Amino acid sequence: MKFYQEVLAIEVSVHEFEGMVFAVLAHEGGNGGCLVRKPEEVARDTGILLYLNVHGRIRDAVTKAKNQGAEVLEDVHPIGPHGFRALIRDSEGNRLALHSEVDA
Repeated sequence: MKFYQEVLAIEVSVHEFEGMVFAVLAHEGGNGGCLVRKPEEVARDTGILLYLNVHGRIRDAVTKAKNQGAEVLEDVHPIGPHGFRALIRDSEGNRLALHSEVDA
């Protein structure tokens, strides 16, 4: 929870529903979603590659990700007309792409 709060620079709140505890990512700024703990479903090198919007602050997001225990798999690099991305493995072992339309 703290990892996503720091890297995305958004609020993350804990909720409970029918005995399941989960964290909700604030979505007013375009990011959104829920974090549900299921360690048995973490796929380190396979599975989906989730893109997270860090528009205008990709380098700051990579720095914050490293400070929160992430491993940088590919540093910030251009992806043609689609802007820039960095690939990381988050503090829980998930592969993620941080995406921004600008290199800033």
